[in-house]
Amino acid sequence: MGTGNKEKSVLVNDLVKFYGKKKDVVKALQGISFDVTHGEIFGIIGPDGAGKTSLFRILTTLLLPDEGRAIVDGFDVVKDYKEIRNRVGYMPGRFSLYQDLSVQENLEFFATIFNTTIDENYDLIKDFYSPIEPFKDRKAGELSGGMKQKLALSCALIHRPSILFLDEPTTGVDAVSRKEFWEMLKRLKEQEITILVSTPYMDEAGLCDRVALIQLGKILSINTPQKIIDDFKKPIMAAKASNMLHLLNDLKNFEQVEDAYPFGEYHHAVMRNNFSEESLRKYLQQNNKELELKKTEPDIEDCFMSLMPASHKEE
Repeated sequence: MGTGNKEKSVLVNDLVKFYGKKKDVVKALQGISFDVTHGEIFGIIGPDGAGKTSLFRILTTLLLPDEGRAIVDGFDVVKDYKEIRNRVGYMPGRFSLYQDLSVQENLEFFATIFNTTIDENYDLIKDFYSPIEPFKDRKAGELSGGMKQKLALSCALIHRPSILFLDEPTTGVDAVSRKEFWEMLKRLKEQEITILVSTPYMDEAGLCDRVALIQLGKILSINTPQKIIDDFKKPIMAAKASNMLHLLNDLKNFEQVEDAYPFGEYHHAVMRNNFSEESLRKYLQQNNKELELKKTEPDIEDCFMSLMPASHKEE
């Protein structure tokens, strides 16, 4: 039965999931806990293998946890799985609709499962469905990546769920479609649907109300994206040179550098407080041609790197 807690759409307490037996055990989730407030966009941010998909499969009742408890929309994921399945929408990371059915046939199929119709909930899906409606007779397998994304989201929403789970919805989608997708999510939030979205893209963290940074089945930090960035107090230098591999090794060997890693076109170096920029520049100029060195502001990826265990930064 429901708990009556309408403020929290999702409550996760010490959730554990492992695969395999004895020596071959892989711990996908290692006792994670968090909550999601009704109506917010909550991001689960982390690389492949962090545990995002295992978490979403448990919360959508497709996988049983080994330990811990999770409550979704007031219902227990183990005891009340039937209730939860009627209340959530789930868009898996891999396109999972019927490739040989048309766009309209896929949508009608999912509407029928939940005893509803396309017309009944068209107002909810129109932002996503109307751009692909002219192609409603095309087979789903023949759609572009962006169109598949819109169809999958329409199918996940057709029964008007109270909570929407999106597992890496923008992976493999072009930059324009990614931007459009997040604009659609913001409009969807206005319908008071709680949205949990997982992504390996750090730049998408800033589009969420709150995020949980996750790595190797453990949550590293939970907060608003800006608060996570504000809590990063170390100075950062961005460096670029003709030989980037040599530059990275030099940065790691400089005594005033706490950490260094590739960051787009540059390398980022997390410096000790009160470091000498002049000393760093002179040191790097000895062996690095075409050196460019400048101070930069941290973003969510820098925060993620700082929270990772040192033993995993080389992987």
